[in-house]
Amino acid sequence: MRRLLLAASLCLAQGGMAQEIGVSPRPLANPRLTVVAEGQAPVEAGVTATPVAITQTAALPEGAMDRSLRPLPRPSALTERIAALKASSNAPGLDLSGQAPGAEVDLAAIPPPTKKEERKKKREKDSMKGSVCGVAAIKGEEISRIRSKVGGCGVEDPVMVTSVAGVRLSQAATVDCSIAKALNSWVDEVAQPAFEGRLVELQIAAHYICRSRNNVKGAKISEHGKGRAVDIAAFILSNGKVLTVARDYNKLLRRIYKAGCGFFKTTLGPGSDGYHEDHFHFDTSARKGGAYCR
Repeated sequence: MRRLLLAASLCLAQGGMAQEIGVSPRPLANPRLTVVAEGQAPVEAGVTATPVAITQTAALPEGAMDRSLRPLPRPSALTERIAALKASSNAPGLDLSGQAPGAEVDLAAIPPPTKKEERKKKREKDSMKGSVCGVAAIKGEEISRIRSKVGGCGVEDPVMVTSVAGVRLSQAATVDCSIAKALNSWVDEVAQPAFEGRLVELQIAAHYICRSRNNVKGAKISEHGKGRAVDIAAFILSNGKVLTVARDYNKLLRRIYKAGCGFFKTTLGPGSDGYHEDHFHFDTSARKGGAYCR
């Protein structure tokens, strides 16, 4: 009896395995790529159907199933377009490097600088020694930020200037770079040519000082208190002659004073307001209405 039961159970197990093996372990065919053989009824979802022969595949581009997984070659039109762009970039007038594309620079072929070029380079380097505000002709030194307890006074980036355009100052002037550059240009382009190159010194009457305008109590802070003004009282020439604004305000001094209006925002001198009879006041105040020249 026990042998009969064991034989029956083995038969049942083999039958189940046979039924399971009848289902292929491969994934089902993509319904979009397959069609049912002509005359066969559609198969309901979830129902194991009798194997059906596939008669054809859905319409695909020719050679799609044989396509390699590698990227396709670049279209010829695009290749030609890129070649044209490269050619135009290497056209005369567009190659800023002066070298052919991909060419290596032969350092051994570059000739060493001549003695004349070396001397010129040394002069340029030496000319920048002791300069401030990025201008070789403005000599001096940078100093620390000037703070003040008085509102409106102080200089963010002050410099102490000792000479401009080769002309020394009678005292080091503490100003900002705006007035230093303007004064340098005015001396170089106006004052020195007017004196036929004989100007050697400017007598500085005032530079940075925290005070009100014209020392009037209650007035606004002067541009001197912001480091944007300088006062010139006299001009000293190479022969020792001294021309003062108070005593020698002649045609020549009038001309160079008037020309200052093109370099400074404010120019005040003899006859302007009664406070500047003995000196020229030049400043670079930020004026909305343009220069103020009296």
